Amino acid sequence: MSTSNRLISLDVLRGLTILLMILVNTPGSWAYVYPPLRHADWHGCTPTDLVFPFFLFIVGVSAWFSFEKYNTKLSQPTFFKILKRALIIFLLGFLLNLYPFFDFDKVRVMGVLQRIALAYAFGAVICLSLNRKQLLIALGIIVLGYWALLYFGSALYPYTLEQNIVRKLDLLVFGDKHIYNGFGIPFDPEGLLSTIPSVATVILGYLVGQSISQHAEVLTKAKKLLVFGVCLSCLGYLWGFILPINKALWTSSYVLFTAGLGTIFLALLIFIIDIKGLLTWAKPFIHFGMNPLFIFVFSGLYVKTMSYLIHIPVQNEELSGYKYLYSQIFVPIAGNMNGSLLFAITHILMFWLICFLLFKNKVFIKI
Repeated sequence: MSTSNRLISLDVLRGLTILLMILVNTPGSWAYVYPPLRHADWHGCTPTDLVFPFFLFIVGVSAWFSFEKYNTKLSQPTFFKILKRALIIFLLGFLLNLYPFFDFDKVRVMGVLQRIALAYAFGAVICLSLNRKQLLIALGIIVLGYWALLYFGSALYPYTLEQNIVRKLDLLVFGDKHIYNGFGIPFDPEGLLSTIPSVATVILGYLVGQSISQHAEVLTKAKKLLVFGVCLSCLGYLWGFILPINKALWTSSYVLFTAGLGTIFLALLIFIIDIKGLLTWAKPFIHFGMNPLFIFVFSGLYVKTMSYLIHIPVQNEELSGYKYLYSQIFVPIAGNMNGSLLFAITHILMFWLICFLLFKNKVFIKI
C-alpha cells in the first residue's frame, strides 16, 4: 500500500471526525439535541465523546508519516518546527476564545485548539526522542501516573466534578474567571493536568502509524490494526469499572477505549478503501479532511459571529442571527428537535461546500 493511499484512509477518518464535530457543535438549540449527539453528563462515553480523542489519535498517526522524512529522530530544526506549529495552534485557540469581545478579564485560557497544540508538541517530542520499546514504557508511565494523580488528588471523591485534582489545579493557576463554566461550576474539560493523558492518545496514534508502515501487505495491516484496536478498547472498557471512562477528566481508561475505537475505524477504512477499492463514497470526507484546522476555526468564528454580532428584530424582540435561523426557518419546517438536527445538517453541507471549493482550487491551509 502506497503512502498516498494509506493517507487517503486517514484523510477520510479525519473528515468523518470533522463532520461529526460540526454535527454536535452546531445544533439549532442546545435545548433540543438527541442524546447520542450530547456529551455524557459525566462518566460514560457517547458518540460525541469520540470526536476529540479521534482527532488527537489522527494527529499521532499523521505525525509518524510526517516525521518519516526526518528519520523519526528529534533534531534542532525538527524541534523548532514542532514548537512553531504548536505555538500558532495555541494562539489561534486563544484568539478564538477572545473573539468577538476580546475581554481579557474573563477569557478562557485553555480550549480545544490549545489542547491539540500541547498534546501535539509534547507527544511529538516524546515520540521522536524514544524508540518503540521506550515509547511503550513512557505510555505506561503516563496512563498509570495520571491515574495515580487523580486517585491521590482527592481524599474522598477523586473522580467527581467538584473534588477532582484537575479542577483544583486549574483554579490555582488560572482562577475561576479564566476556565470553562459550562458544567455549572468552574471546571475546564481541556484543563492543564488532563492534557497529560491526551499526550498518550497522540502516542498511541503514532504507534499505530508506525505499525501500518511496518507491514507491506494491505490485508495484514488491516487485520493487525483490527485486533490491536479490539484489544485496546476492551482493555479500556474493563479498566473503566475501576477508573471510570470520562472525557472531561480524560481518564486513562478513556484514552485506551477511544484510541482502540479509533484504530478499529481506521482498520475498517483501510479495508474498504484500499482492499475493496471503494473510494467514491468517501470523497466528501476527503474534502473535509484536507483543511481540518481551517474549518474548525472558521466554524467557530461563524457561530460566534451569528450568536453575538448579528441581531435581527422579530416582533417585539431582537434575536441573534443564530437563533433567528433556527426559530424562524428550521422550527417551522421540522419542529424543535428535528429542526435543531436539520439546522446542524444544513451547516455540515455549507461547510462542506467551502471545503470542496478549497479542494477543487488546490488550496490546503496548513501550519
